[in-house]
Amino acid sequence: MKIVVIGGSGHIGTFLVPRLVRAGHEVVNLSRGTRSAYVEAAEWQQVRQIAADRSQDGFDDRVAELRPEVVVDLICFTLESAAGLVERLRGEVGHLLHCGSIWRYGPSHKAPIFEDAGTPPIGEYGINKAAIARMLKAETDLVTTSLHPGHIVGPGWHPIGPLGNLDPAVWQALSAGEPLRVPGIGAEHLNHVHADDVAQAFELAIANRDAAAGEDFNVVAATALNLRGYAEIAAGWFGQTANLESVSWEDFRASTSAEHADASWAHLMRSQVCSIDKAVRLLGYAPRYEPEAAVLESVRWLIKHGELDAQLK
Repeated sequence: MKIVVIGGSGHIGTFLVPRLVRAGHEVVNLSRGTRSAYVEAAEWQQVRQIAADRSQDGFDDRVAELRPEVVVDLICFTLESAAGLVERLRGEVGHLLHCGSIWRYGPSHKAPIFEDAGTPPIGEYGINKAAIARMLKAETDLVTTSLHPGHIVGPGWHPIGPLGNLDPAVWQALSAGEPLRVPGIGAEHLNHVHADDVAQAFELAIANRDAAAGEDFNVVAATALNLRGYAEIAAGWFGQTANLESVSWEDFRASTSAEHADASWAHLMRSQVCSIDKAVRLLGYAPRYEPEAAVLESVRWLIKHGELDAQLK
């Protein structure tokens, strides 16, 4: 099939586009810039690259004019944008797949979270992702599927770390056996997923269109890490034991930049653990990576490329 991937040079597309090429599809990558994928792959030589900015008038027309059978939208963040694309593709495209987020759910009241459950979302990003998912599920004239990844991790970028933020000082403390201040008791959960496992889910949804039609799927690793376990596992990679100091949120904010403290709060107050039962049952989804293995792959890349000053055991 001819498949247009919108935003195919990012985290998910890095792995999805080569998968689609290997499966025999004709792939067009529609991206705003010319940045290459995070991981090199020979399959990219067979991909047609088109520069296009979603914010510009006529973007939806450009997608439709490529006459794809499938469109994979990896970079849609507003209901207005999603609805415009749906309206333009009705009657012209066989299947539209959208990348959502587990932040379509709010703070966890019960684990695991199933697709038809969860508390109402909070924050502009989550509220928009939830609204898009509802709109797609209600669509009757175009076959749609929304897939909702957790905290995406992989080689080439920093993972959400053991405090729920991107602060490199967390890794430095763990690698050196230094005290790490943890807000609360570290019982909150983070639900990671390797970018290639997200790509796997998209590929399966394309291959199993009838099963995926009109559905929404959580796409995360088979397990989730709580902060204490994550920190202890990560410290072990450096031959250390995690030295965790439980502090109040007030004290944590006093010793952390506002940016990192806000990110920690956003992740930890949600403390989400999502079920993948539906994706396993309907699509055959089988994540290859446990969350700690996915994060370790990212950490290895960061050390190798000089973005993290530490040494693995």
